[in-house]
Amino acid sequence: MDFDDLIEQVVAPEKRASKVLDGIEHKMHEGAVMVAYAMHLLRTAGANHVYVHPDGEHGKRFDFTSWLSKRGFSKSTSIGSTSYGGEYRHDNGWRITIKPVPGKGDVVAQVGNHTISAECKGGIINTKHGGQASRLSKGLCQTVGLLMASESPGRQIAVVPYTEGTMRLAKRMAARCARAGIEIALIGARGNVVDVMPE
Repeated sequence: MDFDDLIEQVVAPEKRASKVLDGIEHKMHEGAVMVAYAMHLLRTAGANHVYVHPDGEHGKRFDFTSWLSKRGFSKSTSIGSTSYGGEYRHDNGWRITIKPVPGKGDVVAQVGNHTISAECKGGIINTKHGGQASRLSKGLCQTVGLLMASESPGRQIAVVPYTEGTMRLAKRMAARCARAGIEIALIGARGNVVDVMPE
């Protein structure tokens, strides 16, 4: 995959400006992680219909409709009161339903008799600021915790942005997560997915 618009580049606040190159932070919002993983399921897992369940804040920070339109999806129906909620169809038969409903799993797909359910978190991927780097690590822990607290419908996957820090933590967690039936996937800045396997 090669998406050039998953990252929002913003001027860092003064207290964090020295922790990123040229004072510009690269933010991969949670909505970007969700659509990147949804596309991964469509392209590689045999899914043809993926559900994405953002909350209102995700829709404010990431333009789902525009991003999907650039990928050849057109909105065929509307769901709920948001401008982006609805079903999006691609000419090749793929469908993505954006349904702003909490507690359903961020990205869910049915592949054959199996359900794939992913919890996603975003963050700043180019910072050396301790607090922001820690937020990425906490995001991975939080996604794993949410999956452990929910009923397993099939495959469960914790999905966060790829950084050196998240990769180190994911490698340490992978074996224990696998014993609990939880997989870990990291999303690169251009949408590539790295599945972290137990060593």
